[in-house]
Amino acid sequence: MYNILVADDHPLFRDAMINIIKQQFIDCTTFETQDLPQTLQFSATGSELDLILLDLNMPGMAGFDGLITLRNQSPTVPVVIVSAEQDKKIILQTLAYGAVGFITKSSSKETIANALVSVLDGDVYLPPEVIRQGASSSQLSNLSANSDRVSDTKLASLTRRQLMVLKCMSKGQANKQIAADLKISETTVKSHVSEILKKLGVYNRVQAVVSCTDIDFSQYLKR
Repeated sequence: MYNILVADDHPLFRDAMINIIKQQFIDCTTFETQDLPQTLQFSATGSELDLILLDLNMPGMAGFDGLITLRNQSPTVPVVIVSAEQDKKIILQTLAYGAVGFITKSSSKETIANALVSVLDGDVYLPPEVIRQGASSSQLSNLSANSDRVSDTKLASLTRRQLMVLKCMSKGQANKQIAADLKISETTVKSHVSEILKKLGVYNRVQAVVSCTDIDFSQYLKR
């Protein structure tokens, strides 16, 4: 069903995460890496990953540098940070650098499972305590240097098919759903997403969606 990579340097935690994943998703295939070099090497092999669960503090990460490097290498694969970090600023910063969610390691099994479902459905996940502290979509946008509304020139550079994919992304659809709706392969969707991010000049699909808020796609699809 899904291919998920668990990147963490603690074997017991990897086992726990994999157990939660397999209980939640039948026929899910999981992979493991224990440091950033292994993770980059694995993601570069062309494996059809649907999600990477990334430890923020495992060997080689060097703060946010590891996340940025991974996102630049594999821009179409969603990355969720799984960390013991509790600082709200750091949690929000990971989203600005390309993550689509943040799961605290102290979360319950049920919370982790629900977070994975949410992310794979195309949503962004934040810990409930961060949301209660007042994290908002505007704050997330302000953290991103590329959160301004995308220019007409950049939108005009997208092909008709890429515009249709972007419209689906703006509805929160994951790659699998976009592929089904547009009757194309998931590999083709990922290729389109990669080109969309490049043309819009953004790190990830979250920033792409934020930059396209209130855009009338029908206007651009008429051409």
